[in-house]
Amino acid sequence: MVSVGDGVARWRRVADEIRSAITDGTIVEMLPPEVDLAQRFGVNRHTVRRAKAALADDGLLRAERGRGTFVNAVPKRLVYSVGTRTRFSENMLRQSLEPSGRLIRSEQVAADRDKAELLKTKIGAPLHRLEKLSVADGMPLSRSICYFSVERFPAIIESYAETGSITQALRMCGVHDYRRGETRLTAERASVRDIELLNCAADAIMLISSALDIDLDGKPIQAIRTKFLADRMELVFGGS
Repeated sequence: MVSVGDGVARWRRVADEIRSAITDGTIVEMLPPEVDLAQRFGVNRHTVRRAKAALADDGLLRAERGRGTFVNAVPKRLVYSVGTRTRFSENMLRQSLEPSGRLIRSEQVAADRDKAELLKTKIGAPLHRLEKLSVADGMPLSRSICYFSVERFPAIIESYAETGSITQALRMCGVHDYRRGETRLTAERASVRDIELLNCAADAIMLISSALDIDLDGKPIQAIRTKFLADRMELVFGGS
């Protein structure tokens, strides 16, 4: 039965349950009748109908007059390996996809307490804030906000705008290799900004990676927060 204890709409919870059932193979090919789904989730048929409409808008379901509601082929998620050397371009090239990056916005900001601690700088020190979109074969997969020390990387924005790659931009700034210091993973629903940039559904789930990259001497390079679309990406931890 679907509850609404945390304020999430019933239809959205039903849509999430149906999506999960399709993903794990519990529901295949054809959706059960609305009356069965209503009984299964403890809601009325109007709620089920709204959930089905949302999933149809996402391209997961299709209704055929006189036959019922069918499940469309579920696109295979792309694999994104998270390890000590996490690189978007390498992840995509291994899957025969053409990676690219787009600079959305950049600005200079003052380091708050958290960023100062991560980047080993003073509170109020100038930081580059770089917002970017990561794309593979023309499909947007994630959006990131990166922070760099202005003192250490004065030209990082121009370098990224020129190359479309953080790795290449860092090489231009004198850092030829770096590694992941830490990664923390959470999740939340898509924001208005996510929907706009990633062309995703209003109820899409985002996987959020908050990470710190360091150079080979252990000095912080960038603090980065990346939002991945859960239905397009699968994060795999471990390895190099």
